[in-house]
Amino acid sequence: MILPIIAYGDPVLRKVGKEIDKDYPKLDTLLENMWETMYNAHGVGLAAPQIGLPIRLFLVDASPFAEDDDMSAEEKKQLEGFKKVFINPKITEEAGEEWSFNEGCLSIPDVREDVSRKDTIQISYLDENFKEHKESYNGLLARVIQHEYDHIEGILFTDKISSLKKRLLKGRLSNISKGKIKADYRMRFPEMKKRR
Repeated sequence: MILPIIAYGDPVLRKVGKEIDKDYPKLDTLLENMWETMYNAHGVGLAAPQIGLPIRLFLVDASPFAEDDDMSAEEKKQLEGFKKVFINPKITEEAGEEWSFNEGCLSIPDVREDVSRKDTIQISYLDENFKEHKESYNGLLARVIQHEYDHIEGILFTDKISSLKKRLLKGRLSNISKGKIKADYRMRFPEMKKRR
């Protein structure tokens, strides 16, 4: 089932997610719905807060990036078929050079900005079968994971841009939360539910 994506301005996007356990109700259905919702919106990642659930869960499918001609053969190989569920993840280290990349977010449609992030991360997490993993990622994969991880920490990519850029975006962000925007996927806008 395709779920509505929560728009910028909703308080759920600012909550630090709670850990879940094996007994989380209907987890399989939730994951299925999240994949379907993400693919319908042409996303490469989706975090539970973006569908209104303040829990520590996100998923990533970085394979669309593998089709980018700017990627090296090694990068393409790393991105191809990279599809994972991250439950209760913990980034234990961020290292390497900071680099900028133009990021967007399904909760903030039509807004893209350059964001600086560290190149390499170490992360521990549980997969959909609650099997434990400790892994290291770099480059674009690290960035996608960092972006989704931020969501479960109540952080948005717009928090990482300069205050001047934030001021310039203020009107557009306000319009998003009011639903004054065209998105080609289902969304739920915080300001619209207040008016009913």
